[in-house]
Amino acid sequence: MKISTKGRYGLTIMIELSKRHGQGPTSLKLIAQTHNLSEHYLEQLAGPLRNAGLVRSIRGAYGGYVLADEPANITAGDIIRVLEGPISPVEGIEDEEPAKRELWMRIRDAVRDVLDSTTIEDLANHTDDGSSEPYMFYI
Repeated sequence: MKISTKGRYGLTIMIELSKRHGQGPTSLKLIAQTHNLSEHYLEQLAGPLRNAGLVRSIRGAYGGYVLADEPANITAGDIIRVLEGPISPVEGIEDEEPAKRELWMRIRDAVRDVLDSTTIEDLANHTDDGSSEPYMFYI
């Protein structure tokens, strides 16, 4: 499974709304400017997020978007499923031979577990403590 820009930018929207939770509506224009993204593209993503009940839109001069629930109650999996569809490493798992089907199901379940156990509050509060080593590639 490859997460497209829809899923990645959708997470960006939700993380920014989580960081500003309780401070009133946040405009997509502000999020787009902060992350150097297309405001028009973010508008296309906000619709499905609103229809799924993850965000609410506020009209008016000082309008924008707010989370529809507490950041601790919204998972990365909720967002990815809305914008990307079902979480599956391959299509047609049921048609695979048993050994491969078991592998694909284990991969699917592992990805689901990570996405469903990671809230946007976790992502919004994440800080880089420098403990992760960067990858070194030699050519």
